[in-house]
Amino acid sequence: MELDMNYTTQKDFHLLGFSSSEKDPSFLFLLVLLIYLLAVLGNMNITVLVCLTPQLHTPMYFFLCNLAAQDIISVSATLPKLMAITITGDTSISFLGCLIQMFLFAFCTDTDFFLLATMAYDRYVAICVPLRYYLIMNAKLCIVLVVTSWILYVSNALCFSLLLSNLSFCKSHDLNHFFCDIKILMEISCSDTSHIKQLLLLEIPFVGILPLLLILTSYVCIIGTIIKMGTSAARLKTFSNCSSHLTVVLLFCGTSIGIYMKPKSKDSLEQEKLLSLFYVGIVPMLNPIVYSLRNRQVCSAAKRLLEKYRLWRLIPSLH
Repeated sequence: MELDMNYTTQKDFHLLGFSSSEKDPSFLFLLVLLIYLLAVLGNMNITVLVCLTPQLHTPMYFFLCNLAAQDIISVSATLPKLMAITITGDTSISFLGCLIQMFLFAFCTDTDFFLLATMAYDRYVAICVPLRYYLIMNAKLCIVLVVTSWILYVSNALCFSLLLSNLSFCKSHDLNHFFCDIKILMEISCSDTSHIKQLLLLEIPFVGILPLLLILTSYVCIIGTIIKMGTSAARLKTFSNCSSHLTVVLLFCGTSIGIYMKPKSKDSLEQEKLLSLFYVGIVPMLNPIVYSLRNRQVCSAAKRLLEKYRLWRLIPSLH
């Protein structure tokens, strides 16, 4: 067993990436670079905006700030390596590097599900029981929820990383993906992975299905409350308050469920990788855009912040 472990840890894996990138690597590199820069800068802007604007120091934006931080970590764990593979042609990644990448991706993905469920509950309380909003969604509860999610999902991702570190990979070291996905690692392992698969099946209801049910339940109650409102103006205003979050939920949950529910096929590997790129890169890129364009509070806060630093009045004069 010690020999297998030494052999495994000394061997590099090879991320095969996209087969189409061999024809035009420059285009894929520029595309991924654009996605990465927009995702990082957009989420950094959201984080800075929430931290510097007192009007956004509310539970909803506290959770949004944490979601933005998770997205920055997630894209930084996967996309730079894809860019390096595309532009240099060097597909190798160390065993430790692969484990770190898998750990960060699993941690961020699981935490995103939790944060989106928490944000859905926040919107439910704000719309359905507004008079008790600040009593229920107090600062202590918000901090406890976020800290608990970090502790739980760091432990969960660390558990899988330790389990994978004990596997042997004597069949192949080629990963037909652009990042180290736990499913791909188990497929190429020559060790018994049944215990890891059983653990995955056990945690899916808690990590994925339960948060999704909480989100759906919250929005069923929200829609019911909106329908009961007297005027169309009140219904439109109330719905606009949660439309940004609902859009992000549909983007994130729709793509993540699509990846794991999609039937396996050798002919659709490239399509699966493209769907993964949408999930890994484009969704984190779109999140800050959605919250900026579809949320008046964020737009107003951005204008006030720019005016405070005397940038808003300078921008029109530059054109």
